[in-house]
Amino acid sequence: MDRLLGLETEYGLYVEGVSVGELTAEARRLVQTIASSAVWDYRGESPLQDLRGFRAPRLTTHPKDEEIERQLVKAPEPRSPREDHVDRLLKNGARFYHDHGHPEYSTPECRSLWDLLAHDRAGERIVWAAACRYYEQTGRSVAVYKNNSDYHGMSYGCHENYLVRRDLPFERLMAGLLPFLVTRILYAGAGKVGRETGPPESSNVYQLAQRAEFFDELASVDTLHRRPLINTRDEPHADPRRWRRLHVICGDALLSEYAAALKVGTTALVLGLLEHGYEPPIELKDPITTIKSLACNAGGGGGWVVETQEGKTIPAVDVQRAYLRAAEERFKGRDLETDWVLREWARTLDDLEGNPEKLSDRLDWAAKRALFEAFLEAEGLEWETAPLELLQSLELEYHSLDPRRGLFWALQTEGAMKRILKEKEIERARQLPPPDTRAFVRGLCLRRFEVSAASWGHISVKQGRRTVELDLRGCVDGAIDGSGLPPDASLQDVVEWVRHLSEEARSRR
Repeated sequence: MDRLLGLETEYGLYVEGVSVGELTAEARRLVQTIASSAVWDYRGESPLQDLRGFRAPRLTTHPKDEEIERQLVKAPEPRSPREDHVDRLLKNGARFYHDHGHPEYSTPECRSLWDLLAHDRAGERIVWAAACRYYEQTGRSVAVYKNNSDYHGMSYGCHENYLVRRDLPFERLMAGLLPFLVTRILYAGAGKVGRETGPPESSNVYQLAQRAEFFDELASVDTLHRRPLINTRDEPHADPRRWRRLHVICGDALLSEYAAALKVGTTALVLGLLEHGYEPPIELKDPITTIKSLACNAGGGGGWVVETQEGKTIPAVDVQRAYLRAAEERFKGRDLETDWVLREWARTLDDLEGNPEKLSDRLDWAAKRALFEAFLEAEGLEWETAPLELLQSLELEYHSLDPRRGLFWALQTEGAMKRILKEKEIERARQLPPPDTRAFVRGLCLRRFEVSAASWGHISVKQGRRTVELDLRGCVDGAIDGSGLPPDASLQDVVEWVRHLSEEARSRR
């Protein structure tokens, strides 16, 4: 995909007998079931720094979160400072930690779309394995969901990360992305029963996407409240003079490998178009209203339309087709992954336009809706009058990570969902980092040396009484060949190799 890619997924957590205010402590305990001696190095993180060139005064928090925090302050759980926030650096190059009451898994940096899918799927298995250990240690029944909503007004995210050239002006980046991201939910939504921000009479509506109704701003650094369609946090974890890290927070967590590949692959191609000077096909009159309107029309047809700034109404599929045609013209034939994305993007848009029911073997929202329709027919129920709680409990089981209960896993086992990955690729990703990104260096150091701290851009390795610092921020703009280091490489070998990679990157400027 010609750039570094990554996914961060917050998982829904339910623990029997535990209140919402206690979930943070239990999420921490769940992550702690995985042993790690290294700590996360927060020095390179600056969540208030804005891509537009200023520093935000604070992050906006959700009022419900503030209420929960006030409850916790009254009865704090005794713990050491290091246990306050638990991070686990994994030997496959990933990061496993907790974000308030959610276990969260960040894939290692990937350059291959298939590698990213494998590491995202490996993350599901790692999180579920931690949940099983938590149950063994505590005796408390636990459920973990790869979804984005608790049905009580709180949403949690699946964030995408893309390395983008710094010389692409932010105004062009935002203008080019908005029409694309708003209409992307036609194939990148996970589907959802009910609304949490709409009128009560629309409670049984079926939405294309779970996150769409939780966005209120066009652009800001916030992620927890007053969420923006374009997140402007400026943490490149690379040379800030050359790179931005685009942090996309408006997408859904997906279980379908096919849908996840389309979501990330099409976005990466659109970013490539914008870096080459492509102008967006339209300007939306009201992107926030539009994404919510599209999400609430799962029937398609004449309902999937958008209004332009000039007051014209056009099909949302046509907006996607404009980006697709431009991507085909510039990138077709570049590599196998790119050609797969272009081919399946076109196929999906054709089906969305002609027969959305055909997508039930590929897209999460379509597969889930087909399940609901079969269930309602079998039970003799009507969509409009079926108990909302019943439908939501069925939906939760679709997203469960438990391979014995999750409805998605049943569909996949039956061959009803299109696969991209092989089992050996997922299992390899559980153990090993991608061989062609700086994550390879991080994984190697964790296996071979005593790592005291690490982040996406730095690694601190103990050597006797001194600490050796590895700066990986320059190792991002070219494929790393993991075969360049033998399995028994010394620390000095690694230091020299990283220095060589950084010098090569500087010479390509």
